[in-house]
Amino acid sequence: MTTHFTHAYIKGTDSQPRKTNIVASLVRDRYVADALVILEHTPRRAARAVAKAIESAKANLLNSGVSIDPKTIRIARISVTAGTRIRRYVPASRGRALPFEKISSNIFVEVAGEEKAKKPATKPQKEQADKKEKK
Repeated sequence: MTTHFTHAYIKGTDSQPRKTNIVASLVRDRYVADALVILEHTPRRAARAVAKAIESAKANLLNSGVSIDPKTIRIARISVTAGTRIRRYVPASRGRALPFEKISSNIFVEVAGEEKAKKPATKPQKEQADKKEKK
């Protein structure tokens, strides 16, 4: 049985990379089914974005054209990097404007799955019965 890999890359998530990385570390090196249950019960806003990235990578693997056993899909690699920073200003007293940055993050998820074991080809029972009658 061979291992197949696919990935998903979510860009521009509206959460800071430091906070998103905490959520990503909860599910690092786990099976996808377990990871999704953990993220479903995690009370952080970034958990939805990480779960979406994992589900996307899982769908990419299942739809890749190779028959993959869904029970063997695991998270091979997950990383969170800083995305674009948008500069904004908030009005302050005496006509001033105070700058701040809206920080986004990019989530990369790579999943791996084992190929399903192929069943050995067996002849249909009807053909086997016909051969016995000929003898």
